[in-house]
Order: sequence, then structure tokens, then C-alpha cells
Amino acid sequence: MKIAVFTDVYTPWTTGGIVSSIVAQKAELERLGHEVTVFCPGFNAREKGVATVPTHKLIKINDAPLAMRPTKVEAYILQKYADFTKFDVVHVHYEASCSLAGVRLARRFGIPLVQTMHGREDMAIAVNVPHPLKYIVATLLNTMHGKYLPHELKVRKDKFQAPTRTRAKMWELMVNQAEVADVVTAPSQHFAHKLEHYGVTRPLKVVSNAVDVKFLEETVRTRTMEDGDVLKMIWNSRVSKEKRILPFLEALKLLKRPYVLCVYGDGNMLKKAKKFAEKNGLKVKFYGRQKREKIMSRMQDSHLSIVASYNFDTQGMILLEAEAAGLPVFFCDPEMVEIVPEGSYVLAGGPDPVSMAIALENLPAKDIVKMSKKMIRARKSVSQDVQIKKLLEVYELAVHN
Repeated sequence: MKIAVFTDVYTPWTTGGIVSSIVAQKAELERLGHEVTVFCPGFNAREKGVATVPTHKLIKINDAPLAMRPTKVEAYILQKYADFTKFDVVHVHYEASCSLAGVRLARRFGIPLVQTMHGREDMAIAVNVPHPLKYIVATLLNTMHGKYLPHELKVRKDKFQAPTRTRAKMWELMVNQAEVADVVTAPSQHFAHKLEHYGVTRPLKVVSNAVDVKFLEETVRTRTMEDGDVLKMIWNSRVSKEKRILPFLEALKLLKRPYVLCVYGDGNMLKKAKKFAEKNGLKVKFYGRQKREKIMSRMQDSHLSIVASYNFDTQGMILLEAEAAGLPVFFCDPEMVEIVPEGSYVLAGGPDPVSMAIALENLPAKDIVKMSKKMIRARKSVSQDVQIKKLLEVYELAVHN
């Protein structure tokens, strides 16, 4: 099968859970004999099967390259890939310029289209944009998106996931992106339910993100811990506002038990996080952006993987990577319970620092062993070679839909 993948973020220009999942999908599809071409913004791509589209040289979003307008991307691709119709399926991963170009090309040439909905764009705007500009930015993005794709679905304020006009605008953008596809995938059932709530009627399949097969080939050990031991934690995600690094550091400030937190990643809150940790004498080590292999190795020397986001992540690759590493997880969003095995996690009573601190303070050392064993028994389920079978079924459904 010849597959065209469109994504607005890709390695090596940026990192993150979604990016690593796309990379793992590409590797596994190619291992199975399929031909994959990834279209993405960036510069001087050297990876086989990766084509960079016209990209703004100066404008970046969270340090990631930004593709030029969809029509310019389309024209470039048709110039470079005159045989674009050779593709059996187009798989789109985002809702920005490059991804929009992929949707439009698929519709133009009648190529089966799969759309994966990854992110909570409503929360990204709500959390990261200053209050006076939230609605203006959401309206602008929604209008620009509607210029390139039809907006037949309308989303109004409600008490479910769109309590403001800003978030309603972003849900409208998301569901209209999904509604154009032949088949839609979501990484979790709870996110699929939200998409359906706001009007998506296309076939919607839950296909988990997954971890590269090579990480599942490594031997992992059961974590052990004795009363009084230092609780070793790892933060392996963006150090950003939506990931809620500062509320978690505030929780650590309240801890009485010995601990250490290793932070891998960067983002718009890195400087503030470092300053807060230093000012309050927290046992936190910042390592910045590191290769996945090094992070997975550090996981072997940790007791807990930390996820502090709330009502933002649709699945969280961090949870899957922790499962692959046999590492127990800590989170405060009850929706994440769907992602990991029962008995393998610590769920805080709420998203506030006090609730997170209480959960960590009251964690018995002996529970680390039990949780780790649960993760190890289930780890094979997050391997990309398991999840890719579900994705191939989605491709077949799109082709024959």
C-alpha cells in the first residue's frame, strides 16, 4: 500500500508524544512492506520517505516550523509529485496548513482519507493565549480554517467541553476537520465520545498511539522501593503551561517524604519552572530535550512517571512509554484511567497541588512493586506492531468505504 502522511509537526524539528507515534507508525508500516511518504514543514529533510513542504523561515509555533498557506503547499506537492494519485490512502494528523493541504488533495483526487484527531485545540487556546485575545484568536483560526474546508457543523457553548465561545470555536474547527474524512481515528474512547458529541458522523475508530517496537525488545525490571527510600520521579513531556509543570512543582513544595524529579523536555514554562524550583529548594533536575533512547533508559531507574495535565491530553504517549518501560504512572485526570492497566497508577484526588501532594505523600513504598508488575504484564499491548494492525484495518475501511 502507498500511504501519504500529512503532519504539521515532525522530527527532527520538534519532539513530543504525537511525533514519536507518527515516527513509529512510519517505521512499522515500512517494515511490513508498505511505502510511506511523510509531508511536513521543516528544512533540509534527510530521512528517507520525508518531504518538506514550503515553510516560513522566521515564523514558528512553539519552536516548530510552520508550513505556508495550504494552497501554496498543494501547488508545491503537485509540482514535485505529479503522480500524487499513486497513493492508495492519505493519512492526516493535524488541522493546520500542511494537514489542510493533505485533506484538500485527497478530496480533489478522490483518494481515501483517514484523519487522526490527536489534540485538544480548545484547551491549547484557553490555556496559552492571554485572556483578552482568546476569542479573537479562536475566531481568526476558525475563519481561516473555514476558508479551506467547509464548516457544515456548528458548535455552540455548552456545559460539556465548550463552556466558552472560544472553546466552542475551536471544537467547531476540530469536528469539521474530522467530518471531511472517510474514516476518523482517535487515540482514546473518551476523546472519540467528545468528537461524536459535537457532531462527527463519520466512521470513528479508536486506534491507540503506540511505542516503537525496538523499545519493547529491551528487558525491563520490576521497580522496588523500601520505606524511607527516595521517591524517584521522571517528567517526560513538554515543560509547558498546558502540561501544568508549575502546579506539580507546587505539590513537590508540600512533600515531606524524600524525592527527586528528573525533567526531560523543554517548552514555554522551562525558565519559570527552573526559577521556581531553585527559589524553593526543590529536588528537581532539568535535562532539557533529550533523545528518546536516553529517556527510556532513565525510566528504568525511576519509580513513577508524572503526568500533571488535566482535561487536555487525549491519551498521552508518556503513559504508553511508561507502560513499555514497566514504570508506574501518576496523574490527576481521571480520564487517563482508560489508558493504562488497572492497578498500575496513582490517581490524585484532584488537579490542585494539595491533592497531588497528598497522593504522593500517602503512596506506600510497597505499592510501587505491585504497580510495576502490572505494567510489565501489559507492556506488549502498546507495541506498534500490535496497534498497526488496527490502523491497517482503518486504511482498508477507508479504501472500501
